[in-house]
Amino acid sequence: MIQEPLHILLIGNGGREHALAWKLSQSSRVKHIYVAQGNGGTARGLPKVENIPIEIEDFAGLVIFAKKHGVNLVVPGPEAPLVAGVTDYFRNSIPNIRVFGPSKAAAILEGSKTFAKDFMARYGIPTARYRNFRDYEEASKHIERVEYDVVIKATGLAAGKGVILPSTKAEAQTELKKMMLEKEFGAAGDEVVIEEFLQGDELSFLTFSDGYTIRSLPAAQDHKQIYDGDRGPMTGGMGAYAPAPIATPALVEEIHRTVLQPTVDAMRKYEGHPFIGLLFTGLMITKDGPRTLEYNVRFGDPETQTLLPLMSMDTDLAEIMLACTQGRLDGLDIRTMTASSATVVAAAGGYPGSYTKGHTICIDETASKGENDHVFHAGTSLSSGTLKTAGGRVIAATSTAESLEQALSQAYKTMASIDWPGKQHRNDIGHRALNQPAHQPNSTSMTYAGAGVSIESGNQFVNRIKPLVKSTARPGASAELGGFGGAFDLREAGYENSPILVTGTDGVGTKLKIAQAIRKHDTIGIDLVAMNVNDLVVQGAEPLLFTDVYSCGKLDVDVATDVVKGICEGCREAGCALIGGETAEMAGLFADPEEYDVIGTTTGAIARGKVILPDKEKMQEGDVLLGLASSGCHSNGFSLIRKIIDRAGLDYADKAPWDPKMTVGENLLTPTRIYVKSLLQAVDEGLIKGMAHITGGGLIENVPRMLPKHLAADMNAEGWRCPDVLRWLKKAGNITDEEFARVFNTGLGMVLVIAAEQQEAATRLLQEAGDTVYTVGSLRRREDEGCIVRNMEFWNR
Repeated sequence: MIQEPLHILLIGNGGREHALAWKLSQSSRVKHIYVAQGNGGTARGLPKVENIPIEIEDFAGLVIFAKKHGVNLVVPGPEAPLVAGVTDYFRNSIPNIRVFGPSKAAAILEGSKTFAKDFMARYGIPTARYRNFRDYEEASKHIERVEYDVVIKATGLAAGKGVILPSTKAEAQTELKKMMLEKEFGAAGDEVVIEEFLQGDELSFLTFSDGYTIRSLPAAQDHKQIYDGDRGPMTGGMGAYAPAPIATPALVEEIHRTVLQPTVDAMRKYEGHPFIGLLFTGLMITKDGPRTLEYNVRFGDPETQTLLPLMSMDTDLAEIMLACTQGRLDGLDIRTMTASSATVVAAAGGYPGSYTKGHTICIDETASKGENDHVFHAGTSLSSGTLKTAGGRVIAATSTAESLEQALSQAYKTMASIDWPGKQHRNDIGHRALNQPAHQPNSTSMTYAGAGVSIESGNQFVNRIKPLVKSTARPGASAELGGFGGAFDLREAGYENSPILVTGTDGVGTKLKIAQAIRKHDTIGIDLVAMNVNDLVVQGAEPLLFTDVYSCGKLDVDVATDVVKGICEGCREAGCALIGGETAEMAGLFADPEEYDVIGTTTGAIARGKVILPDKEKMQEGDVLLGLASSGCHSNGFSLIRKIIDRAGLDYADKAPWDPKMTVGENLLTPTRIYVKSLLQAVDEGLIKGMAHITGGGLIENVPRMLPKHLAADMNAEGWRCPDVLRWLKKAGNITDEEFARVFNTGLGMVLVIAAEQQEAATRLLQEAGDTVYTVGSLRRREDEGCIVRNMEFWNR
C-alpha cells in the first residue's frame, strides 16, 4: 500500500475535473494536485491545486512531467485519453505508478458502442433490442423494416452528442445519412447501433471497481437535451440531481445484481480485461425492469458535480481511488450524506451547435452562498485575472439540502448570480422527480419478467434438460420431467408387493425475504411442507415422510427453531413424518449472514393397483372443473410482489391497505394451504380424474399439465373469489389480466377434473372436509391454448 504523500496528476479541463480536484484536495493524504490543462476554476481558489499547460493527448509530455514532479497517482478524467490508452502508457513508462482508470482494452466499453451492445447480449445483461451496421444501405433498410421507434448511436466517441432520438422514420433516415454518409461525427459514425427506443425513467450509476468489488454512489438522473421539457438536440448534460427518488433500495439491489456486478465479472472472467476505475452506467427503468443504455468508463459530467458533494467529509476519495488500483476496495465503505443534491449547468449561446468564446463571466460575489453551495467551472479560462468563456458548457451551480426542492432552489439562486452574454440554461432541472406523485403506484404495467423471473426462460430450461434427465432412467423410474413429482415403481426395480413411491423437492422462494425483513419465521416451514405435499397429492399419493435442508451464513438457533416448528406443524397437517434434515452453516456464502434458505423433499406412496393421477384416458369433454380456494398469495410470485410493495411506497410494518387488521408483512406471510387430507378422501372415493396445484405459472401454465393434449380447460373468472390481497397487488402493479393469470393463483390453490355426474358428491365431500369449493369451468376440445380463462376483467371490479 502506498504510504507516502500523494502527488496527483488529474487529466482534463471540464466541470468533472474541477469537482474531482475539489474533493481530492480535502484528503489529508494529498499534498499536490496538478491539473492538465484545467480551467478557470482549477486555476483559482482551490488549495493544493494548480494547472499545468500540457495537452491531454500529449501522453509523452504528461509522463515526463509526472516523473519530474514525483506523481504517484494519475486520474484521467475524460474518455478520450482512456480509450486511447493513457493508463497503459503510464504503467509501461513509470514502474509502480497508480492509475485510476481502465486499460485501453477495458475502455472499449465506451470506445465502441457496438462492442458494448454485443457484450451485453453475450453475457445476458438486460438491454434494448438492437443491431449493429457498417453498411449504410443495410442500416436504412433495417429502419424501414422494424415496427418500433429507434435510437441511432455512433459507435465511437462523439462528446456525448452521437446519440439521436428521431421521432419519425423519415427523421431517422435523415439522421442516419448525416451520421454514416455525411460524417457529422467523423469516424465515430462509420459504424452505428440502431436500437429500440425505450420508454421510462433514466438512471445514472457511478460505480467504483477494483476489478472484483464494486461500490456505487447514489443513483442520479441527468438532463441531456438542451431545452426545457426534454426537447431539442442532445448535449453533454444540462443538469442532474441525486439521489433519484425512483431508485428504491430494491431497484438499486436489482441493478447491482443484474447489471453492474455481472459487467465487472464478465470483463475480468471472460474478456480477460479487469475493469479498474469508475464505471458509469446509464439505464432506462422500463415497465419490464432496468435496461442498460450505455457504459462510460469515467466519471459522468454533470453527475460528478452532483454526487461528490454528497460524499461524507470522512469519506476520502483519494483513498477509494488507491484501493481500486490495489484490489482492496472490499475493505472500504463509501458513506454519503442523507441529503439531496442538484446541479444546474449553464452553456454558451448556440450550444450544442456553434458558439463563440471569450465572453467575460461576471460572478456576483455579494450573492448569498452557503457552505453547501458550489460553483464548478467547465468551459472557462483565466486570462490576466479575468474569467472568460472557453467552451460549450461553461459553468455549473450545485447545492445540497435536506430536500430536492431546497437544493434546486438554492442552485438556481447561485446560477442567477453568474452571467455573460448569451448565457443559457434549463429552468426545469428535476422536473421528473418533482412531478412524481408521492406513494402512488406507477402507471406502467408490471410483469414477473420485469421482477427478474422469466417463465419463458424456465420453460426453455426444462425442455433443454429433458433429454439429459431422461438419460438417467432405470428400471422403476421413467425420468420424465414436466409433472408435479417423480414416480418410482419399486416392483419394476425388483421389489415385490411394494407401493409406487412419489417424491418431490421444492422451496419457498423469495417469500423468505419478507419473513427475514419482519423477523417472523414460524410460518415459513408450513409453506415449505405445503409446496411439497400439494405436488404429491395431485398424483394421488399419500405423503409419508419429509426431509429439509436449512442453509444459512450464521446459525441463529432461535430463528432455525421457529422454522422447524413450522415444518412440524405442516407435517402434522399433511399426515407425514419429519424424519431428518440438514443444517448447513456456510460462512461467506450469503451476502447477509442473517439470511437463510430452506429446501424440502417429501416422499409419498400410491397403493399398487390404484391409478396414478392424472387419469388422462378417462377425461372427456364436459368434465367439470372444481377449484379449491387459496389462502392468499401462497408461495409464488414474491419477486414481483416485493417490487409492487416497494414501488407503492409501503413498508412491511404498515397496515395492509387490503386488510387494515394486519400489517403488510403479516398478511403476505399467510401460509400456503395444505389440501392433502381432503383430497386423499376424494381420491379414495374415485371422484377425481386429475388435479393441478396452482403454483408458479398460475392457471395458464399449471392447469394444462394435468390434461390430455386434445382437451383444454375452459374457465370463468366470475366463478370464484379473488382474495383482496391479490386484487390490490394487481391494481397497484397495473398488472394485465393475462400476466395476472400466468403468475398468481388468482384465488385457486387447486383445480380438479371431476366427471359431471360426480360433481355434487365431490363438492359435498370437500366442503365437509373444510375446503371452500367453486365450480370454475369445464373441459372442451382443445383448439389452441390448454387453459382459457374468460371474463378476467372481473378481477378489476
